[in-house]
Amino acid sequence: MRLLMLGGTEFVGRAVVEAALGRGWEVTVFHRGRHEAPAGVRSLLGDRTTPGGLAALAEHRGEWDVIVDTWSAAPRAVLDAARPLRGRARRYVYVSSCSVYAWAPPAGYGEDAPLVEGASADADQTDYPRDKRGGELAVLDAFGEDRSVLVRAGLILGPYENVGRLPWWLGRMARGGPVLAPGPRELPLQYVDVRDLAEWVLHAAQRELSGPYNLISPQGHATMGELLDACVRVTGGAAELRWTEPDAILKAGIEPWTELPVWVPPGSDLHDALHGADVSRAVESALSCRPVEETVADTWRWLQDIGGTAPQRPDRTRKGLAPEVEARVLAAGGDGRGVGSTTP
Repeated sequence: MRLLMLGGTEFVGRAVVEAALGRGWEVTVFHRGRHEAPAGVRSLLGDRTTPGGLAALAEHRGEWDVIVDTWSAAPRAVLDAARPLRGRARRYVYVSSCSVYAWAPPAGYGEDAPLVEGASADADQTDYPRDKRGGELAVLDAFGEDRSVLVRAGLILGPYENVGRLPWWLGRMARGGPVLAPGPRELPLQYVDVRDLAEWVLHAAQRELSGPYNLISPQGHATMGELLDACVRVTGGAAELRWTEPDAILKAGIEPWTELPVWVPPGSDLHDALHGADVSRAVESALSCRPVEETVADTWRWLQDIGGTAPQRPDRTRKGLAPEVEARVLAAGGDGRGVGSTTP
């Protein structure tokens, strides 16, 4: 199989490239040159957002079995790349997002749920949901429904993460001491390890799948307690989880998802949207999800290998809770107001 990866040097793109190389595929990576491409690929340099930025692709007259694209800004960049390539590739896989569904999707929403309005394939950058939906429309415009795969990912974790969610929790556990753990412990999570996403993408290309797929683990693949317990273990066990009721966290003005990454309060629209998708279509199409312990341990190992500080995408907000806010909420919990049991 021959893969053209648009991007391929960071997080999702890098995981796809490494998975393809592991299968013995021939891989071409088109990127801006800001990061070194993985060894073993053909590297083409260009910036798809600038005039003439796709010249290296035009000059390289190769053909591919599949193109994989993770673009998340102006949809017109997807359209500008996809249209000239439609005669040179059999299939286009676009890594989209569950954010393309109209807010707020109910728990159990499938691929037929209503989509955001106002998106356009040739639009400039607007907001994340419309940009991703516009990217989907661009792929459909260029490759049609039969040759397009729309990977509607949710929360993505694992090695190479440059968004700051799991790396923040690991760094916080490594510092040790009492840790504000957002409850309840049994809160079900839905996410996908980036390597499992990558393997499914390659499987979809080989099997010539088409259409949209919600690509996240089944609901409750892990819980908040299992995730944070694994973080404590792999970082040496110096952290002490102080489980705190959702109401106490929200009353303290702490932002779910950003200040406490991954976590959103149960029963909220946010939880239904982020941890409540129906993924039966992907599971029936061979999606396999590794245990949370493996995702956490491998991410910690990668962090240690690069010196302990994860890369950060400049177009994403920084995640994590300020130490002084954590200390204040934990101190209030000492009076019995909302803090539950510690890690067993």
